[in-house]
Amino acid sequence: MSDLLMKEMDISGESFCHDTLGEHPDNGRSFLLVDEQENLQVRDETEFLERLGCGDVPGVKVLSIFGNTGDGKSHTLNHILFGGQTMFYTSKSPSSCTVGVWAAYNPGLGLVALDTEGLLGAAVHQNQRMRLLLKVLAVSDVVVYRTRAERLHNDMFQFLSSASGAYLKHFTPELRALSSRCGLDVPLSSLGPAVIVFQETTHTQLLGYESESPGHADTLLQKRFHDLGLGTEAFSSIQYVGTQTVTPPTDYSLLLQAVTQQVRNTHTRSPRQPAIVYSALEALSQRFCGDISDETITAHSFFPDEYFTCSSVCLSCNVRCKNGMNHLKDRVPHMADGLCQYAHQYNNKVLICKRCYEGGREVIVVPKTSASSDNPWFGLAKYAWSGFVLECPSCGIIYRSRQYWMGNQDPESGVVRPEVKHVWEGSETFLTDHQNAAQRVLDGVNYVIQSVSDYSTGPTKAVTGWLTDQVAPTYWRPNAQITECHSCGHRFEEAERKHHCRSCGEGFCQPCSTRRMPVPERGWGSAPVRVCEACHRQGGPVDTNTQVCQVDSRGLIARRVTEVAQSTLDMVSTAVDYPLCFVKGVARPDYWIPDQSIVECHQCSKPFTAAMSKHHCRACGHGVCGPCSTRTRPVPSHGWDHPVRVCDGCHGRKASL
Repeated sequence: MSDLLMKEMDISGESFCHDTLGEHPDNGRSFLLVDEQENLQVRDETEFLERLGCGDVPGVKVLSIFGNTGDGKSHTLNHILFGGQTMFYTSKSPSSCTVGVWAAYNPGLGLVALDTEGLLGAAVHQNQRMRLLLKVLAVSDVVVYRTRAERLHNDMFQFLSSASGAYLKHFTPELRALSSRCGLDVPLSSLGPAVIVFQETTHTQLLGYESESPGHADTLLQKRFHDLGLGTEAFSSIQYVGTQTVTPPTDYSLLLQAVTQQVRNTHTRSPRQPAIVYSALEALSQRFCGDISDETITAHSFFPDEYFTCSSVCLSCNVRCKNGMNHLKDRVPHMADGLCQYAHQYNNKVLICKRCYEGGREVIVVPKTSASSDNPWFGLAKYAWSGFVLECPSCGIIYRSRQYWMGNQDPESGVVRPEVKHVWEGSETFLTDHQNAAQRVLDGVNYVIQSVSDYSTGPTKAVTGWLTDQVAPTYWRPNAQITECHSCGHRFEEAERKHHCRSCGEGFCQPCSTRRMPVPERGWGSAPVRVCEACHRQGGPVDTNTQVCQVDSRGLIARRVTEVAQSTLDMVSTAVDYPLCFVKGVARPDYWIPDQSIVECHQCSKPFTAAMSKHHCRACGHGVCGPCSTRTRPVPSHGWDHPVRVCDGCHGRKASL
């Protein structure tokens, strides 16, 4: 603190400090409004109004003061607003006197005064302090920058310019939203505060001393900003007030005159209700809060973006989110500029429906075992023979990986647009469907195996018949149309197998289709194949020109492949038992609680024993016992379009899972 200021304090008798009297809120002086860690120290607006003593005042303005530590900010407020009374505490101590933000009310001017912690001080939470200063500036109508420098330093210009840019970029949207909530006719963000640069020198001439024309010093101040390439667009005005003090006390008359003029000027900013001042400060405190790591701060900036933007970084490319702090509360997802890089562990490559993309919408499609319209039986069967499916909510099924027996194209060459997405911690989005795909396949296989054991062979024959129709030659009669033997009229039962004559293509029972003979005219080559009694007697089909007897060589190739293989479901039920146990842990989605961490049922709290099976709820991912997970429901949020195992708690939820 300068010798001049200490002499002046001796004259006025000021010798108190905020951090020594801050524990006594009822001392009739200022009170701590926000501490050094950006925490509001009043519970609500009622306490705010009571402590200021302006509960019945219709409108107030806010004045705040900034400057370096030791330049006498508190002392200045005491003299221009409170007639020299020690409303804001001062001290001869070499340490910073004001910690946090202190508030007091001047009823004569209808002015709420905010005293701030000095710049360049040895603050413990330096980053939080700088962000707090901008919050104070944002709720102020008049800002006084107090300096005792003999010459105006570049640091002051850079501080004010950085504050202007940060105000426009980060605080304007928040203040505009607050204006809408409060029903104000004029948004709080229309114009920023008026800035008064108050310089006190001892030996140096004041700015603009060579001219007596009014406003000349203000012009020189603006020129200095321009010469440094700095902007002040957020401020409604910038004014210079200077005083030269050879012997104390300091003459504050010109500063008081300038402050009074700005307070009474209602052309740019009108007085507002005191409760709105509190609401604005509370909204900014809730939006811009949290610790700031020194490692992420941009050098050579008073108010870097890191003070006000989300601290999350992409797990794949380490790029920082560009949205404001706490944007997830508004259901605004993380966003980042630039392209991301693919990382195998995050599988962050997504497929976007090309038709929707060209129509101006981004619809992500994911590989699934079955379409949403397929039941579990036929969905798994189609997956076994036609491969995975890409289904767009708007366009329907746009791709099957094995739609044709040959010549299938990669989906990226026609129907989808690949894109690598950013990966954010705690975000599921597209990762959910990708990571659950393996588990959905296992769930489908388990469903089939369980159905085969529970319902005998009926469902097995149904799927076998469907598979036969998918690969059968075009002259074969579809299984769905065959209800009785074409020869003896025997009606087929549900579990009874239907046989096709390779010559005429009709359906027969086993006793009526025991004959074998070559059918080269149908494309079966010279090897004997199954035929009916009638075709065997006459040596071939009666009429090979009818529609039912048309030959499709590609279909015959498919059917030959089928006849070489065993029944699909037989292979699945016998071969999948070991792989299910083997890949169970690999296929488990990330949101599932690991088995080793599950010690009791999440629903009934019954401890798991070695003989008890641990089941996972497909909705919440918690481990539950068998009796607490007997229900099934679709869980589209995690990629299960068909009913799957859920716990009793999730099954009882009314909303979609």
